[in-house]
Amino acid sequence: MAMRFETPLVPARLIRRYKRFLADCTLADGREVTAHCANPGSMLGLAEPGMKIWLEPNDDPKRKLKFGWRLVDHENGHFTGVDTSVPNRALRAALQDRQITELAAYDTVRAEVKYGQSSRIDFLLSGSGLPDAYVEVKSVTLCRRPTLAEFPDSVTKRGTKHLNELADMARSGRRAIMLYLVQRTDCTAFDLARDIDPGYATAFEIARAQGVQTLCYGTRISPRGIELGPAIRTLA
Repeated sequence: MAMRFETPLVPARLIRRYKRFLADCTLADGREVTAHCANPGSMLGLAEPGMKIWLEPNDDPKRKLKFGWRLVDHENGHFTGVDTSVPNRALRAALQDRQITELAAYDTVRAEVKYGQSSRIDFLLSGSGLPDAYVEVKSVTLCRRPTLAEFPDSVTKRGTKHLNELADMARSGRRAIMLYLVQRTDCTAFDLARDIDPGYATAFEIARAQGVQTLCYGTRISPRGIELGPAIRTLA
């Protein structure tokens, strides 16, 4: 099942991204607008002036900004999804439809369940006769070498905290899973960006040694929507 955008996206050109969550853009008719950028990372390689991007307009009176930046169009048939809220929406549908082979036995999917140290797990899965599965999801958008996706694109203390909490779950006998969703259509393998955040890489190795499982899936992306793609080979 695809996650469709609520309103049709419109093309634009990026002028600049600033203050992390703001992006000035030029629409096809020449108007300049400011769009919300729902991505706290560095967006390395994805925020160069002049890039073709896709915005989602809205007429919500409660929103100050009337556009949200959703995609980068690489103009070679490939796209990158830059909205970090999208993976959880797309994955919830995929989990409910049992599209992820390794988790298909679970029939109950709950989102944002409290656990650990004042945290919420992205998804808690349960099923008859099965140990509960704690699934943390990370959006992957970095690509520095052809066809290789990497995470993270900046230092992420929050991500390290999540790995530590998953390790705690695994030590207590629960099933703990780190699921990387690659929001790029031009990558066929995944690895950690150890040079960008060595601390995250160390936490990953510790978590894996404690029994945390790693899954990595790709996406199919177009201006119409985003859906789960095939499993991606992981080098991590």
